Amino acid sequence: MSNKGLNRIKVVLVEQRKTSKWLAEQLGKGEATISKWCTNRSQPSLETLVEIARVLQVDVKDLLQSTIEDQPMVYIKLPNNNGLQF
Repeated sequence: MSNKGLNRIKVVLVEQRKTSKWLAEQLGKGEATISKWCTNRSQPSLETLVEIARVLQVDVKDLLQSTIEDQPMVYIKLPNNNGLQF
């Protein structure tokens, strides 16, 4: 998986109506650093991700994209049950 779309920091900020400038102030980081995280050009360390979750009052999992790909739907045709209906 590439870094594209790895974290959801920008999405959570938008959902909470908070700015990257606000997050930078809360974390004591530069706005350029937050911008790189929000655009997925770079990723925060695990420790920083935990701190971001604490500041935004969300679970760390809410800040990450799932690594599980969508699985294709599988349909199974069941045999006729001799007229029995369920």
